[in-house]
Amino acid sequence: MAQIYPFKGYRYNVEKVKDLNKVVTQPYDRIEAEDQDRYYQASEYNIVRLILNKGEDGKDRYESAAEYLEKWLAEEVLVQDGQPSFYAYWQEYEVEGEKKVRKGFVGMGRLEGEETVKAHENTLDAPKEDRLNLMRATEANFGHIFMLYSDEEQRIINLLDKAVKDLNPVAEVYDEDGNLHRLWQISDPALLEAVQEEMEDKILYIADGHHRYQTAVNFRNECLAKGWKSIGAEGFENRLMTFVNINDPGISILATHRLVHSLADFDLEKFLAAVEEEFIIKKFTTAAELYQELDESQNKLHTIGLKTRKDSFYYTLTLKDVSIMESLVPDQSKAWRELDVVILHKLLLEKYLGIDERALAENRNIDYIRYRDKALELLESDAKEYQAAFLLNPTPIEALKKIADAGERMPQKSTDFYPKLLTGLVLTKLNIQK
Repeated sequence: MAQIYPFKGYRYNVEKVKDLNKVVTQPYDRIEAEDQDRYYQASEYNIVRLILNKGEDGKDRYESAAEYLEKWLAEEVLVQDGQPSFYAYWQEYEVEGEKKVRKGFVGMGRLEGEETVKAHENTLDAPKEDRLNLMRATEANFGHIFMLYSDEEQRIINLLDKAVKDLNPVAEVYDEDGNLHRLWQISDPALLEAVQEEMEDKILYIADGHHRYQTAVNFRNECLAKGWKSIGAEGFENRLMTFVNINDPGISILATHRLVHSLADFDLEKFLAAVEEEFIIKKFTTAAELYQELDESQNKLHTIGLKTRKDSFYYTLTLKDVSIMESLVPDQSKAWRELDVVILHKLLLEKYLGIDERALAENRNIDYIRYRDKALELLESDAKEYQAAFLLNPTPIEALKKIADAGERMPQKSTDFYPKLLTGLVLTKLNIQK
C-alpha cells in the first residue's frame, strides 16, 4: 500500500526572491511558447528556467537547466528546510460561479506497481523522454504528481486542518486565473507519523502527472542498473507528490473540448445525415441554449455539443442507444465504453470523420481547449482554420476510479483537474549515492 515520507523540501528564499508570484508557474505541459516567454520575463529566478529551459549560451536546455539549479542552490536562491516535513497545500478558487477550496498535502511517495498506484491515461514516448533527460541532468523533482486517495471520514485532512490553525503559511501566491495557493510546512513528528499511518492502507490514483510518474520509474530503474543507491526520503525510489482526498468536495474536473481541423471533405449536412441513425440531433440558435442542454444532460445522457465554422446554428448530439459501443469496442469495460469522450472519439471522430487513434496520437486533426467559450471563439477566429468544435461534459471522478481499478486507460485529455498544482512552491533534490 501507499508509502509516503516527510522530506526536507527546497523552497525559494524570500529574502532573495521578493515576490513568489513572479517565480512559480503552471505545470510544464500547460506552458505554451507565449507563456514561456512571459515567465522568463517575470523574474530571473522564475522556475521555468528549470522545468522548460529555452537552451542558453549554446547549451542544450537540459544542461542549461542543471546549471541554473546549481547556481541558485549555491547562491541560496533556493534553500532547503531543516526538518523533514509534509506541506499542507490549499487551493482557493472559483469555477462556474462557485467558490471552492481543495485541500491536499505534499510529500514524497514511494514508486509502486499498479496494485498500489492506479493510472487512467496512456503515456507518450516524447514527453517521457523529455522529462527523463531533465531528470538525468538535474537529479531533482520540480513538478508534483497529483495523487488521489480515498478517505471518506476526512481523517487526514482533519489532522492537517488542526495543524495549520497554529501556523503561518510559508507561501501564498495567485495563479493566472486569480486562484489562491497556500502552503504550510508541517514538521511536528507526531503529526507526520499520524499522517503516514493513515496513508498506509491507501491505494493511490494518478489524477495528473502520468508522464512524470512513468519518468520517475524509468529513472529509478536506470539508477538501480548503474548500482546507485537511493538515500532516505529524497532518494530516487520516491517521487514528489501532492495527495488529495478523492472525497474532497473541493475537487473539480473540467471538460476538455475538441477543435477539428484539416479534414479534406468535411460537410456538416452530410455529417448530420450520417450520425442521425445513432444520435438524436437538436438545433439551437444561441450558445446559451446549447450550454443549458449540455448542463442538463450531465451524468444522465450521453450528449455532445457541436458547432461548425460556416454554420450559424448550434447542435447537440445525444446517443440513442449506448449498447452500440459494445460492438465497436467489445474488449473494454462497460464503464469505459460509456465515457462521453470515448463515444466522441470512437463514434463521431473515428467512424464518421476518419480521425483514428493514430491521428489523435499525432495531433493531426485535433486541438484541445479547456473552456467552451474559448473553443467557440477560436472556431470563428482566423488564427487557425478550425472546421468544427465538439463540446463535452466533464468526466465524473467515479468513472476515473472504476476505469483505473480495471487497469484500463482513458483516451488522452479525458480529465482536467482544476486548478493545476503550481510548480515552484516546494521541490526536492534527489539524494543519490553513486
